[in-house]
Amino acid sequence: MRIIDRYVIRQVLWPLFIGLLIFTFILIIPYLIEIAEELIAKGVSGMVIVRAMATLLPMALGVTIPMSLLLGLLIGFGRLSADREFVAMQACGVSLMRLLRPVAVLSITAWAATSYGRLYAIPSANQTYREIAFNILAQRAEGEVKPRVFFEEFTDLVLYVREVPANGGWIDVFMSDNRPGQPPSVYLAKRGRVIINREARTVEMVLENVTRHTAEANGKYEVGTSERLLLSVNPEAVFPRRGPQKGDREMSIAELRVRAAEVERQGFSSHNQWMEIHKKFSIPFACLVFGLIGLSLGASNRRDGRLASFVVGIGVIFVYYVVLSLGGAMAKGHMLPPWLAVWLPNIVLGLLGGLLFLWRDRVIDQRIRITLPRFGRVATGNGPGDAQPGAADAQKVVTLGVPAIRLPFPGILDRYVAASYMRVFALTFVAMLGVFYISTFLDLSDKVFKGEATWRMLAAYLWYITPQYVYYIVPLSVLIGALVTIGLLTKNSELIVMKACGISLYRVALPTLVCAAFAGGVLFLLEETVLGPSTRRAEAVRHRMRGGLPQTFDVLNRRWIVANDGDIYHYVYFDPRKEQLNALSVYHFTNGGERLARRTYAERAVYIGTREGGRPETWNAEQGWTREFDAEGKTEQYRTFEESQLPLEPAAYFGTHQPEPKYMSYSQLRSYTERLRSSGFDVVEQQVALERKVSFPFVTLIMTLIAVPFAVTTGRHGAMYGIGVGIALAITYWVAISFFAALGSGGLIAPALAAWAPNLLFGAGAAYLLLTVRT
Repeated sequence: MRIIDRYVIRQVLWPLFIGLLIFTFILIIPYLIEIAEELIAKGVSGMVIVRAMATLLPMALGVTIPMSLLLGLLIGFGRLSADREFVAMQACGVSLMRLLRPVAVLSITAWAATSYGRLYAIPSANQTYREIAFNILAQRAEGEVKPRVFFEEFTDLVLYVREVPANGGWIDVFMSDNRPGQPPSVYLAKRGRVIINREARTVEMVLENVTRHTAEANGKYEVGTSERLLLSVNPEAVFPRRGPQKGDREMSIAELRVRAAEVERQGFSSHNQWMEIHKKFSIPFACLVFGLIGLSLGASNRRDGRLASFVVGIGVIFVYYVVLSLGGAMAKGHMLPPWLAVWLPNIVLGLLGGLLFLWRDRVIDQRIRITLPRFGRVATGNGPGDAQPGAADAQKVVTLGVPAIRLPFPGILDRYVAASYMRVFALTFVAMLGVFYISTFLDLSDKVFKGEATWRMLAAYLWYITPQYVYYIVPLSVLIGALVTIGLLTKNSELIVMKACGISLYRVALPTLVCAAFAGGVLFLLEETVLGPSTRRAEAVRHRMRGGLPQTFDVLNRRWIVANDGDIYHYVYFDPRKEQLNALSVYHFTNGGERLARRTYAERAVYIGTREGGRPETWNAEQGWTREFDAEGKTEQYRTFEESQLPLEPAAYFGTHQPEPKYMSYSQLRSYTERLRSSGFDVVEQQVALERKVSFPFVTLIMTLIAVPFAVTTGRHGAMYGIGVGIALAITYWVAISFFAALGSGGLIAPALAAWAPNLLFGAGAAYLLLTVRT
């Protein structure tokens, strides 16, 4: 290892590490937000949550190490080329072939790390995650029941709980019992809970102060009460027949060989197992291929090829995984042997990389031309043929009497800073969006190649999920844009010159704050308009691609729904074209839901409010009966009817989605929260979500305010150092969001404080740094 080898490795290692941090963080963000926050709210211990999150790292690193190697080589050699150091190397006789030595060291190291992950770490981590999730499910089954959400995971039972206290148990329980061998029954209980015996693998439901309503097919109706009732629940809902089983990715090579032999003995193809065996070697080998391509694209005598090479690098990564997926599809169609299908992208890109390396070694001055937009390009008027302003023009201005107006903002300096900021922002945004698309393609493309989904479904999912990706990416792009922009101004001594001219740091950072405020507005508009509906549709498409039936996600077949006044509706099917409900049951309760006051059943109910001039909530019910109960639960009045008009919610109400905060805009969630509060429900969780919808868009301003002083103090270390600091800040902020949101949902702190605490903490830190930094 000579000096030049160590120098090249140092130039590549830092961007490689930053890329590893960025890509891994992007892949883990959804799990951090959804899984960790939910586990904290359920009271799962911190060590268990940390273990669960740690088990996700090996799988992410198995994908991000090759990507980060390519990114590190492109940025490292791009910097050497931009600073003309590569020209100096060539002048000293250092050829592109000579630079293969440090690149080979980096590539072989990345290959060894990825191989270890694929062979040992990923199988172990995946199995550990399954075991942790299995144990949490078994221990916290009671916590899976959410307030005012119908829970149907228990076989033949439907639960609706009005309140779930933080100390456990349920309050005001409604349960529909359709277990075979007994007449359908409805239970109303003041309190309830679940008792789980893991050793005996039993699940029992305990209900207190219970009233049971049973309607038999022969018309007989019974009402019974008891102080305490114990019901046995099918344990398969909590305890699967077996513990967490190993999938192909969790198996060692020997176990995969055994599984392949078993599959072949059953008369099926074992291509999945053999492809998984070869992936343990082919994907790590991609590090060597990416090393060759990274050197060929990164090393150049040009000063402006870094952005183009970086975009090409993202394209190379995408092509690699597309070819890998296509090869897998051809193997499943028996068009290619499994080993060739897995090694095909290495063969194709390896040949292209070798040819590109030989060509660049001979004609190093040539570059791959990719036209990219250049932000902030201003015509100077000094080129050939450009009109030059002269005295005549000045005289025209005086003659016309139009005074020259100079606005304090934006000036030339503002446009310069904003242009630099937007270049970094756009590059970060596009790169991270590409990573999201690649990871999504890897996750779902297998369903397309197996014939379980179509390319149109995959394209629709990517289209609908893009707003959610943008919602995650914009804050991080704003943070990195501010850090890198101010950091480069500091490194290049431009900030010193600006201060010498009497321009303070606050004035220099003003364009970044304006851009950050605009980005925050974009986040709020996304939240208020397309984010919720598009995310819901994306999950519906993903549900179908995963093999789920449309009926299990479609709101038109929800079958259980709660009215605004607390009544519970149950129906078999809702036809939105005819505005008709089939097999409708209506449960009407007294104020507070303490007891069942009236129960109505109709074979069919048709909405007539808009067609026959009746009230908007009027339905025409056919072939049914109505039974009213007194305070003791005895039948006061019973009547049957051929036709009867029922006051229900309008037809549009049955076509609405299940009210979940993540799918609702701020105005929708506020109205929903007010309705719940007026009905006497606990709305802590909804209040936390409502406050978060307002507080989160301010993250762009907070991140910019904290980035400016950080960039001034760390700017001398370079742009990549600033990116590293930005990623660390972003990780800390996301963890704080999840932690405080979970505390707020659990009722440990006020909802407003839970939502605004991360902004307050980081804002206070930003204020301290801004007041202490030299401006």
